[in-house]
Amino acid sequence: MNYKQKQRIEQLTESTLIIGADIAKSKHVARAQDFRGIELGKRLIFDNTRAGLTKLMHWIRTLMVEHCKDHVLVGIEPTGYYWLPMAEFLRREGIPVVVVNPLHVKRSKELDDNSPTKNDTKDARVIAQLVKDGRYSEPNLPTGVYSELRVGMAQRDRLNQDLNRVKGRIHNWLDRYFPEYTGVFKDWEGKASLMILNTCPLPGKSSKQAQKPLWPCGKLRLNGQWV
Repeated sequence: MNYKQKQRIEQLTESTLIIGADIAKSKHVARAQDFRGIELGKRLIFDNTRAGLTKLMHWIRTLMVEHCKDHVLVGIEPTGYYWLPMAEFLRREGIPVVVVNPLHVKRSKELDDNSPTKNDTKDARVIAQLVKDGRYSEPNLPTGVYSELRVGMAQRDRLNQDLNRVKGRIHNWLDRYFPEYTGVFKDWEGKASLMILNTCPLPGKSSKQAQKPLWPCGKLRLNGQWV
């Protein structure tokens, strides 16, 4: 056992209420226990809405009063981005939130009933047990401008990835149907190159386009009209 895990376990005392929550898209399941692993109260199923999170807070406060607890620690399994509203809500309520490794949850399911089957109620219990054993980490949830910067950087990375995929498809198309193109235009993203590709995307069309006169014989184009 490393020092960090030992320190986490020592932070859990007789007055600590441990909550394990299994996160889904619309409905979550929470179960409570003490630092010895004894389950307290019944499970709670609540929606991923403000009303549902308020219901969770009322449930937590009721358990704290009934079992004389003055400290609470909520553990969750980070599922996509569905856990973020709950984590932010609890943070504003002054309740610490920790996350457990999904791989640990998967491997720990057989400890209680010798079955690897998955259900939300069982997963919530497993998450609470992992928190009790100190097998969790504290997420870094930036606030204010730092939160906006993180979202902006994530969006920028996503747009760059989309742009690189589009460029890869264009390179693939040029190598398949127009391999001589890069010999004429070193940079296919240039203004002149893009105009050519827009007019003549294939070699056959470029040869047909070259046979068309720029204007009708014997006429000039002035102010957008043929004279």
